[in-house]
Amino acid sequence: MPKPPEPGTRAPEFTLPGLLFDAEGGTAERREYRLADAKGSPLVLVFYPGDDTTVCTKQLCSYTSDLDRFRDLGAAVWGVSPQDLDSHERFARKHRLGFPLLADTDRAVARAYGIAVPGLGLRRSVFILDGDGAVRWKHVALAGLTFQHSDTLAEQLAALQS
Repeated sequence: MPKPPEPGTRAPEFTLPGLLFDAEGGTAERREYRLADAKGSPLVLVFYPGDDTTVCTKQLCSYTSDLDRFRDLGAAVWGVSPQDLDSHERFARKHRLGFPLLADTDRAVARAYGIAVPGLGLRRSVFILDGDGAVRWKHVALAGLTFQHSDTLAEQLAALQS
C-alpha cells in the first residue's frame, strides 16, 4: 500500500462524485470534483471515516462553522469518505454542512493517499495542498478518535501565505 504523500510532493490526482449542500436554498448540487480543478488556491482535503458518526460530525460541523475563516485565507475545504452521495446528502442536510462531500466508495483515493485500512475503511486525515497541488502539511491519525481543529488548519494555511 502506498504511503501518504509527504510535504513538498504532489498530491495524487483524483476525480470523485460529490455534492455541495446549500443551506439557504435547501438544495444539493451533485457533480464530479477533480483535484486538478482546485488548483490555483489552497485546499484543505479532509478524509473522514463515516457520515453521521460522533467524531466525524463534530469535525465537519466545526469546519463548517469556520468556513469564512478558511475562505479568508484563500482556501476551500473538501470532505472525502467511503459513503455514497445519498448518505452524504442526508448528512449534509441534517448538519447543514457547507462544503463539498465526495464519495470514495471503492476507497481508491484513500489507497492512493496511503490512508486506507483494510476491513476498517480509512484513517482520519487532513492534507493541506497549495495552489499548485503540492502537499504542504498533513496529519494522519492512528486511531481517529480526535481531529485537527480549525485553529491548527488556519495556522498552516496562514503559513502558506508567508
